[in-house]
Amino acid sequence: MELDLVTRIASHPKYQELKAKRTSFGWWLTLAMMVVYYGFILLVAFNKEFLSQRLGDGVMTMGIPIGFGVIVFTIVITAIYIRRANSEFDDLTADLAKAVLK
Repeated sequence: MELDLVTRIASHPKYQELKAKRTSFGWWLTLAMMVVYYGFILLVAFNKEFLSQRLGDGVMTMGIPIGFGVIVFTIVITAIYIRRANSEFDDLTADLAKAVLK
């Protein structure tokens, strides 16, 4: 019985659509994160002078807000994924469950 259910789910068009959309979206977010993170690492490795420029008369340098920006970017793209997962992906999953389990 379980093997039959797995086969029906795997072959259903809604499952194929869900899998394709989730995978594609995940790769785009992964690419964006890698560009931001490795961009920051490349700045650290090859442009220390830029990152060590002081902002104003205090002790803050350019590297601090840019590093903070990397962290904020991570939180934002996580929130974007969660929002899409809780709406579009969950709706597709519910549609799939209705279609397969009837």
